[in-house]
Formats: sequence, structure tokens, C-alpha cells
Amino acid sequence: MNTSVGWKELQAEYVGLIERFGRGWERGEPDEIAELFTEDGTFSPSPFDAPLLGKSAILEYWKDIPREQAEIAFRFGELFVAGPWFATEIKCTFRRRRTGQLMDVRGALFCETIGGKIAEMRMYWHRAAK
Repeated sequence: MNTSVGWKELQAEYVGLIERFGRGWERGEPDEIAELFTEDGTFSPSPFDAPLLGKSAILEYWKDIPREQAEIAFRFGELFVAGPWFATEIKCTFRRRRTGQLMDVRGALFCETIGGKIAEMRMYWHRAAK
């Protein structure tokens, strides 16, 4: 960890990462999401799934968003920062394109960063119909 970077700077950097993650999801832009990760970054979509390793696997996971989800709205709560790690609660609503059903996703993200990118993201969430 770079000790010359203060807490407020880390907080702002991590808020920027989560804002970009949310915009990528809302826009259905899996490339934007994958670009947030280091080349060998990992993404665990749930505690029961094997982690996805590398940008190409992360991109593959998110590629169906534009086809499957519409009217996406992503929000996050306060970030909790501990050096290169941060965590936050998330809420995302979207409409299923095939059925028109409105969905509500709530959960938390736990991330480790290296050099301004996400090295690991673990996602814990639950999805329910509204």
C-alpha cells in the first residue's frame, strides 16, 4: 500500500471504481466492467460459485446484461475502507427483457485493489421480483 495516499484519496478512488462499475451495469457495457479489473483479476459472482479468473472470464459473465436486462438502476451505500480493501452495500433494479418482470437485487461487494484497479471482487446478493 502506498502510505503517502491518505484515507480520503483512497475513499475517492474506490467510490470512482464503484460508480464506474454501476454505470457499466446500467448501460449494459460489459467492457466497462471488465476494464475495472487487473488483467488477472478475479470476480466471485456469489459465495457458491467458483471465482472467474481474468478479464476475459469477467467480460463473459457480464456480456448477457444488454440482452437480458433493461431499465437498470444501480446504487451503492457508504464505503468501508481498510487499505487496499473496501466494501459497500449495493442495490440494483432492472426489468427482465423476456418477461417484463421488475427485479430487485440487494447485496454487498467486497473488493481488493492494486494500482487503481480491482484485483478481486466478491459479490454477495439476493434477487427478488418486485
